[in-house]
Parts: sequence; structure tokens; C-alpha cells
Amino acid sequence: MKAAKLAKVAPFLAGGLALAGALACLLPPGMVRGFDLDGFARLPVLEGGRLKPIDSVARNALLLIRSQQSFRHGERTVGADEWLLDVMFRPQVADAQPVFVINDPDVLGLIGLRQTSDRYFPFMALAPYLDEIQRQAQAAHPVDSRQRTRFQAAIVNLFDRIYLYYRLRNTVQLAGTPGLAAEIAARSDPDATERHQALVQLAYFRPLLPASGQSPDAWRSVGEALRGAGAGPLDPGLGPWARLAAAYAAQDSESFNRAAEDVRGTITSARPGAQRHADHEIAFNRAEPFYAGMVIYILALLALFASWLSMPAVLQPVSFALLSSGAIVHTTGLISRILLQGRPPVTNLYSSAVFVGWVAVILGVVLERMYRRGFGTAVAAASGFASLLVAHHLAGEGDTMEMMRAVLDSNFWLATHVVTITIGYSGTFLAGALAIGYVLRRHIATRHDPSTTKALVSMTYGVICFALFFSFVGTVLGGIWADQSWGRFWGWDPKENGALLIVLWNAIILHARWGGYVQEKGIMAMAIFGNVITSLSWFGVNMLGVGLHSYGFMDKAFWALSAFIASQLAIIGFCLLPRQFWKPRAVAARERAPEPAPKTA
Repeated sequence: MKAAKLAKVAPFLAGGLALAGALACLLPPGMVRGFDLDGFARLPVLEGGRLKPIDSVARNALLLIRSQQSFRHGERTVGADEWLLDVMFRPQVADAQPVFVINDPDVLGLIGLRQTSDRYFPFMALAPYLDEIQRQAQAAHPVDSRQRTRFQAAIVNLFDRIYLYYRLRNTVQLAGTPGLAAEIAARSDPDATERHQALVQLAYFRPLLPASGQSPDAWRSVGEALRGAGAGPLDPGLGPWARLAAAYAAQDSESFNRAAEDVRGTITSARPGAQRHADHEIAFNRAEPFYAGMVIYILALLALFASWLSMPAVLQPVSFALLSSGAIVHTTGLISRILLQGRPPVTNLYSSAVFVGWVAVILGVVLERMYRRGFGTAVAAASGFASLLVAHHLAGEGDTMEMMRAVLDSNFWLATHVVTITIGYSGTFLAGALAIGYVLRRHIATRHDPSTTKALVSMTYGVICFALFFSFVGTVLGGIWADQSWGRFWGWDPKENGALLIVLWNAIILHARWGGYVQEKGIMAMAIFGNVITSLSWFGVNMLGVGLHSYGFMDKAFWALSAFIASQLAIIGFCLLPRQFWKPRAVAARERAPEPAPKTA
């Protein structure tokens, strides 16, 4: 009786706790040494052509420079917002913080540093070698990224990060000058013109509202506001920013908090929509829904694995409840991105990874409700985790909601062709994941259960049909878009070839099954090979610098893609081997024997 009650209560309890844990991340942080960093982080600015909170600027910049969004320094953890304040207003403190990650031994040798387990170095350690770093980077920059040596790629990357750091230091006020308040006082001085022009050129983001009569997107940098002021009226945002800079430099928390509130008040009164947008993105940044989804999917997998060992009546519903909670968090994050960007869900490789995982999870939930054998949960949780892990690594390139390329700037085609063909990717990957589950079960399970095997094959077949439909429709829609954009329906571009290969391969699987050319094992091996074809179409042509759809060559993407393909080929080999080939034949035969029928009275 207790077990029955537990089986009813445990799924709701597990799912509720998972959702509560995800929501707990939305709680606002406390003040740091009396400074209202939360108020500062919420200030909207324009960077990269997109309106965002200054928190996003800080997170993305620190991620590009250090590959992390916070770091330990001394006895405490420094967050991205505090780090950005130090860079802009206390450069002597920021220069001593170890934020530059350097792994290449030749680069370390160039700047006279030893290769140790600690890969992080402060700006002050690099400052004496800036001229040499710049000279080496300028020599390597003209070389095509695919042809650069390891050292050339590393030195260009280091120089780009140093230049980003330098721009941040000189966005609100020039480093080494008395500060923004002094610049405001000298705004009509002809000698200040050169400094104001430097602020215009170096500004990394624009914190000041558009001037009256200008476009809502025409936010201004501090240098632009100073350069155009002369003896005329002062921009209402300059004074609060000057007070904020001076207060933080003096470590006066009360004055800083008042100045941050004044900046926020100026923006809220003139552009309330901008502040609401920034507040929404702040909540998204802090919730980290896709990271929370990864954690919940892992918990769902662990609960399912435990159910195969003990208490299946309790743990299997718990694993499904956790999967459903992960799907809710995943969906919420996806909707938030759509609202923040004002775009359909797939706009770049990062968002495609998020969307592929989401589709796989939703399909897995449906399959689990249909078959109730745990395999839908297992495959959905594994696919969701894997895709979000890929997205997590793709996020290291900076802002994942950057402005669209001109050729992609069409919400209609993003919502039709891109979404449809990405659903086709997801279906093909899900079929491959089901087939991998079949292989693992075939060689690990101690008992042969024909009904479960039949259910797995049926799931795979149904998902392949689903994937074929969406990949075919998406490819046709892509041809229509290409005809509108480039004047031809089909041009044998590598991306177009990859999309066609997915359609043809799924069709070949179905025809091979209908014609009797392959049976259970053959279908599963072909489904796994679909992962190879889809990965080449999805990542291969996008990340390897080929064709009109290329986003640029990446060494890490090349080796990761190669490793993935090798793993799929190895699994195909295992799929084609006899069941439990690694066990003695007598033992395997006993384990393959069906369970004896229960005796009847």
C-alpha cells in the first residue's frame, strides 16, 4: 500500500522540486560590499546592434576573454558585472585580476611566461609585451583562418581579447584621465576634441538614449554625446554616468547606488520599453534555463537507470516527471529567446542546437506516453542533454542573440524553412538515438524481450517517417527561399547537398525496409548512419568554411565533428555484430532464452 502511494506522490514531488530549483535562480542577488550591482546590471545599453542589459555585455565580454562568466580572485568570487565596473572605473584593480586564459606554449614563451597548471593571467603580466603581441597578430591576421598555424591562431585570438579589454576600459571614460566629470566640464574646450574622438572610436557599447528626433535605435556613445555638446545643453544621461563612475572609483556605495538609480530613472521615463526588455533579459540570464534543463535531464536519466535496477514502479514515473519538468524549463527558455530577439526560434547554430534538443525531448515525451517502456524517456533525456551541451560550448563565442546576417533577415522564411528543416534534423537524430539504445540493449541486456525490441524498431520507423516528411518539406521551402534571394531554386551548394542527402537517406531506409532488403538490425544500423549525414549537413558545411551557408572554419568544431562521426561508425559496427558477441556462446544462449511461463494451478 505504501509503495502504491509513493508511486503516485513521488513523480509530482520530483517534478515540483526540479521546477522550484530552476525558479530559485531568479531570486535577485544581494548587494556586494554595499554596491547595488543588480541595479547597475539592469541598465539597458546598445551593443552589437542589439539593445541588452549591461549584464549581458559583461557576461559575454568575460566569456570571450576568460571563457567563464565569473572567477575566483583572492578569497572571493568576482561576478561579470563587478568585473566590468573594475575594468571601466578601477583599471588598476582590474589589471591585477587573472582574466586572460592562455593555453598555447608558444604564446606563453613569447611573453616570457612559464606553462603551469594555472592558465589565467592578469593584464599587467601581458602589458610589457603588447607591442610584440600586436606585431605577431598583424603578421598572422592576413593568413586565412584555415591556413593559420596553431601559434598564429592563438596569437590572433589573444590580441582580439586584449583589444576587447582595452575598448571596455575606454568606453565611458578614457583610462588615465581625471574621469567623465572632468570631460563634461571641458566639453567646449578645443583641446578635448581628440579625447572625445577617441571615446567615439573605442566605445564598446552605447549607454545614452537617442537624441530627440533620432531613430529609437540610434543610441549614442559617451564620446558622441560629448563631441556634439559644445556649449549647448548637456545630455541628461551624462551627469548620472559621471557620478556613477566617480562613486565607484572612490568606492562610495551610497553615491553609486543613487547614481545607478538616476541612470535607470532617466531611461525609464524616456524609454520604458527598453527598461522592460533589459529586465526580461536579466531574468533570462540569471535563470540560465538551458543549463537548468541539462541538469534536470541528467537527473531524469539517473532515475531511469536506477529504475532498471530497483523499484521500477516508483522510479520510472519519477524519471518521466523529471523529463517533463526539463521540457517545461527548456520550452520556457526557448520562448524567452523568441520574445527577446523578436525572431523565430532558430537564427544561428546555437539556437539550432537548442531547438533540435527541444524537438527531440517533445517527441520523446510523446513516444513514452505511447509505449510506456522507459526508452522514450531515456532517449529524450539523453538527446536533450547532448544538444544543450553542444549549445553550451557554442555559447563561448559571445552573444548568442546577435543581429541576423542580411541574407537571413526574414522572419517568414526563418519560421518556415529553417524551423521545418531543423525539425527534420531533430527527427533524424532522434531515430539514430533510438537505434543506439537498441544496440546498447542488444549487447548489455541479460534477457531477450521480443516485445520491447519490436517497440524500439517501431519507434525508430515512425520517427524516420516523421523526419523524412519535415526534411523534405524544409528542403523544398529552402529552394523557394534561395530562388527569391539568389535567383535560383537549386545550385548544388554544400548545404543544399547536405539537406538533400538527409531526405534521400531517410527515403532509402524506408524503401529498404518495404522491399525487405534490411531487417531489424539493418534498419537500426542505417538509422545510426543518419546521425553522420545529419551532422555533416548541420555542422559540417556551416563550420568548415564551405559554400554560401558557411559561418567560418573552426578547429574545435572539425575535431569534435570527426570524433562524433568516428563514434557513430563504431556503434554501427557493434550493431552488426552478433548479439552479446563478447560472452561465451553457452552463457549468451541461456540469457537469450525467454522467461519460463508461470505455472498455473
